[in-house]
Amino acid sequence: MSPGVIRAYILKEFRELFRSRLILIVYILPTMIIILFGYGIRMEVTDARTLIIDNDNSTISRDLSARFEHSRYFDTRVTSGMGEQEALKRIKQAKVDILIIIPDSFEKRLLHGEKTEIGVFIDGAFPVRATTMQNYVKGVIYDAARSLTDKKPTNLITVNSRNLFNQSMRDEDAIVPGLIGLILLVAPAILSALLIVKEKEEGTIFNFYSSPIKKSEFIVAKLVPPLILHTVNIFILFLWATWLFEVPFRGSFLLYWAASQIYIAISLGVGLLVSIITRTQIVAIVLTIIITIIPGFLYSGMLMPISSMSGESKIEAHIYPVMYFNHIIYDTFLIGQGLDSPKNRLYLTILFFYAIFLILLGSRLMKKELS
Repeated sequence: MSPGVIRAYILKEFRELFRSRLILIVYILPTMIIILFGYGIRMEVTDARTLIIDNDNSTISRDLSARFEHSRYFDTRVTSGMGEQEALKRIKQAKVDILIIIPDSFEKRLLHGEKTEIGVFIDGAFPVRATTMQNYVKGVIYDAARSLTDKKPTNLITVNSRNLFNQSMRDEDAIVPGLIGLILLVAPAILSALLIVKEKEEGTIFNFYSSPIKKSEFIVAKLVPPLILHTVNIFILFLWATWLFEVPFRGSFLLYWAASQIYIAISLGVGLLVSIITRTQIVAIVLTIIITIIPGFLYSGMLMPISSMSGESKIEAHIYPVMYFNHIIYDTFLIGQGLDSPKNRLYLTILFFYAIFLILLGSRLMKKELS
């Protein structure tokens, strides 16, 4: 390969990027994604519209209702005498998210040690949200039940639980590091695909076909500008995460940077493969988005733990590189084990060979001739 030829091609690519103002998208798109999704994705549920029908109206039932009223997770309204069918109708009309029915003689049964039940109805149209609300309700009820038995000798076991790595259970700490993995997969792939497909669409690719420039020189010249530009994004995204969203950073910045550089190379390999099979820029963009964003959300571990997957979904999660990168990113931000973790070393090695494989495959499939 000729360094002079590659340098001239790279300078030409940078001039084209500045002339077409495509370079603005390089930095605007990642910032828009991390701000929009960072503020928009919320895993916890707050102010769930809760209707409590207290048919007992006793000291214990009022105490239980007060626990819901004083929680930020519930927007509670307490009433009595309303029929069950009327209350369920309000859930069907989307006026209520949670319905809690406290039966008659609730306090009397508890004080006599008899079994009693509380009716809880939850709007399950969205299963994840419904499961979260169900756990909130159970937590409040169990806490109230435990307070009734604190002074009894039968209360022999006390559970003292602590949340590690994200003690405050902030959504930002869970979502923003995963968004970095999504952005660095999508943005470089789109840019590298466009730089090649644009030449096909405008016909300037024939200069490459007819010139003595080698295929390897052409590929290097096309991939180096996106690599340089998105290297800057590694630092920009880090600043957004730690400064704007106040996500803690407990690990090695060197590991974060090295893993991100390798991951960008993987993204460039994806864009190279897309550019080989597409001929127009709009098709290249759509195909790249389908290939990157869907697995970036589903198989990154950001919204659903990989350990909870099974069968084909777990196999697919291990095929895509986003799972390996996100594990390292979450470690650098929240845990801080770094290269002391055998899994981090393994995943970094997998990413390295993944990048080499994609770029070599793209180089092999690209032809310096008319098809």
